[in-house]
Amino acid sequence: MDGEVVQGTLAAAGTVSLWDLFLHAGFIVKLVMIGLLVASVWTWAIIIDKSMRYAAFRRQLNKFESNFWSGQSLEDLYHSLSERKTSGMGALFVAAMREWKKSFEKGARSPIGLQARIEKAMDVTLAREMDDLESRLGFLATIGSAAPFIGLFGTVIGIMTSFQAIAGSQQTSLAVVAPGIAEALLATAIGLVAAIPAVIAYNKLSSDAGKLGMRLEAFADEFSSILSRQIDEKLAR
Repeated sequence: MDGEVVQGTLAAAGTVSLWDLFLHAGFIVKLVMIGLLVASVWTWAIIIDKSMRYAAFRRQLNKFESNFWSGQSLEDLYHSLSERKTSGMGALFVAAMREWKKSFEKGARSPIGLQARIEKAMDVTLAREMDDLESRLGFLATIGSAAPFIGLFGTVIGIMTSFQAIAGSQQTSLAVVAPGIAEALLATAIGLVAAIPAVIAYNKLSSDAGKLGMRLEAFADEFSSILSRQIDEKLAR
């Protein structure tokens, strides 16, 4: 008799799909699964969007560095960039040059004060650029850490439901226990499906954002030194 039950259960398991497990799950377990699936879709949307944005940002940095070091005058480069919306190194350059021009138009006489204002303008722009680069990465970190526990919560609820079914039917056969446990474990599986890509992507994208930020900081320091020398020369004349 036990062998017949096991064979029937295995035969039934062969025809049960993930969709069937979802449909037969309890309300709370379904809610957990839907929430995790939505989080997984949003996670992949962020991953794709950030990957494309970072690739475009790198190309933009490379193009600006090529133009900046091509020998073109700072005034010409400023006029070409100030007429449109800029980001990255271009935004730092425009912010510094705008402060430079405003200060000399008002008759700046203190090189220390002018240098401090230029550095402050670049710091504010740099902070804004880093906020844009790192935006929505916190969501990936949250999903990576919370999704397994949310899935585990659904699993616990599903197993509790299975035990209630055992108590109600007064049977402990595998045919009674297996469906509820399978539904419960599906919640954990979906939680891992959402969490694993989120953790990997967060580490990778955070590293990429840090490298891009270091390039921006390096340019800000270098351009600040260039302007410092020009300030000394201009005030000396």
